[in-house]
Amino acid sequence: MLFSTAYFPPVEYFAKIAEGFTLSPDGVKPSVIYIEAFEHYIKQTYRNRFKFYAADGVQSLSYPVVHGESAQNLVITDVEVDWSTPWLVRTERAIAAAYESSAYFDHYRDSLFSVLEARPRTLFEFNLSILNYFLDKTGIQAEIRFTGEYTPAGSDTYGEDLRDVIHPKRPNTILEDLSLKKPYFQVFARKYGFVPNLSIMDLLFNEGPDAILYLKNL
Repeated sequence: MLFSTAYFPPVEYFAKIAEGFTLSPDGVKPSVIYIEAFEHYIKQTYRNRFKFYAADGVQSLSYPVVHGESAQNLVITDVEVDWSTPWLVRTERAIAAAYESSAYFDHYRDSLFSVLEARPRTLFEFNLSILNYFLDKTGIQAEIRFTGEYTPAGSDTYGEDLRDVIHPKRPNTILEDLSLKKPYFQVFARKYGFVPNLSIMDLLFNEGPDAILYLKNL
């Protein structure tokens, strides 16, 4: 499977990774995934934004990149995170305000914020550290590889191409196809109803160790 890099990836991103992960009496078979390392940066995508459930409904957070508008002309691995403004403090405060009453927030808070506060130089490094964190905490085992060159959309060189499928503004049927468009506990669901496909953070903070059971539809 071929993915674009993502910041706090949505549930569907992890559901596809989990699809290839098997755990049986014969042993563990990790999912093998590829992350596109030769595409250009694209604004208003999961590459530097995510959706979460706050007290006033679904919200989005993003982070700035150093190169501004010209970042779209850069290969994704060359795009740098702009750490010159206090956006990380605002992000951590927003996450805490949204999830402080969730069942597992206190369990994961310090370790997650430690990952964020490491402040890697590039977008690609930053997102990869977050992806690895959530893979570890959900229990989904995956062998992460990177593309050796850019391949056109629809190519099967790296298996199923999800680069343009998983997008905040383009609906898809991933969760339906995996029988995962089902509710789990959310703090504000009583007020606004269940909202599917938020950041994997939403599932982990609310379900904790059971997140893997949800993703594997067990």
